Amino acid sequence: QVRVSLAAANHMRVSWISSSSNSPSSVQYGTSPGKYESSATGSKLNYGFLLYKSGTIHGAVLGPLENNTVYYYKCGGMGKEFSFKTPPANLPVTFAVVAGDIGQTGWTVTTLEHVQKSTYDVLLFAGDLSYADYYQPRWDSFGRLVEPSASSRPWMVTEGNHEIERIPLISSFRAYNTRWRMPYEESGSDSNLYYSFDVAGAHVLMLGSYADFGQRSPQYKWLQADLARIDRKRTPWLIAVLHAPWYNSNEAHRNEGDDMMKAIESLLQAAGTDLLFAGHVHAYERWDRMFQGKKDDCGIVHITIGDGGNREGLATKFLDPKPENSLFREASFGHGQFKLVNSTHAHWSWHRNDDDQAKIADELWIQSLSSTGCSLASKKMR
Repeated sequence: QVRVSLAAANHMRVSWISSSSNSPSSVQYGTSPGKYESSATGSKLNYGFLLYKSGTIHGAVLGPLENNTVYYYKCGGMGKEFSFKTPPANLPVTFAVVAGDIGQTGWTVTTLEHVQKSTYDVLLFAGDLSYADYYQPRWDSFGRLVEPSASSRPWMVTEGNHEIERIPLISSFRAYNTRWRMPYEESGSDSNLYYSFDVAGAHVLMLGSYADFGQRSPQYKWLQADLARIDRKRTPWLIAVLHAPWYNSNEAHRNEGDDMMKAIESLLQAAGTDLLFAGHVHAYERWDRMFQGKKDDCGIVHITIGDGGNREGLATKFLDPKPENSLFREASFGHGQFKLVNSTHAHWSWHRNDDDQAKIADELWIQSLSSTGCSLASKKMR
């Protein structure tokens, strides 16, 4: 269950699970196969849930690392050699977007195969990972399923509703928070359920649809502070990722993102957020630039891509007629690629999984709002 994620600048976190608590939490690594000039030692922990007890969950932070470089590594000083590639320091950079609801099915396998064949630097994932719900062994099978991809490129995730473990008198994110540690502390957040990170020319917000987001909440206050620190000259692109979509013309999960949208849409709009990825609805849909329910040239492009391959199937019932600002929608499994070409332009493509062949079914060139004059001051004057 080996995987990597971004940590602090020029650092990567390697996570894995061992059956023995005596296994060392160390990673040996270097830039040539079988030659490990460096090592890092991290921490270990486990957790229990009803009658289940996890293996020993290890995590070690490697770095500082060179940008755009392949590193070879071994976990715990034994076993298979893995490799990962660090993201570039500057644009262009490509994100693979499996924005939600992937689960563990045959379609999941197809999606992961297509992702692995693509050239990408970082994977963005908007929740509903393993579909374990409260059955903990599914977390282990999921970890093994995604290892080929997750061990070679950083996976950056946020939580979905299937990460909530509900049994009588208990509701928690224990498994998710223990297994999928993200760089929340590095971004000033107090919770693994929401955080941010920089990569190349992008600042990425990983928001929590299932953490409190009201104006007095820790998430809201953290988001205010995080947006205030952004330097758009250094990171001209601003991307948000969350689970429950704000704009949705599917009959599934209608209006479930409305409360969060009312709470923080204005914050993201004022900051000039370019694009928001969501999952939850098991279909693909791309909206125009939107703000407060209407098309807005300075608004956010909303993309729902909750079609990774989950066991619940596709959400095939869309509202009829189609809203004029919903520009493309389809109930098919697939994944997306978002390439930031330079500081002003990016290319989005959605790749359909039909017949086990990845096909581009929808694509769009996007201009960054930081290059169009869509500032808070200009919005107040309109």
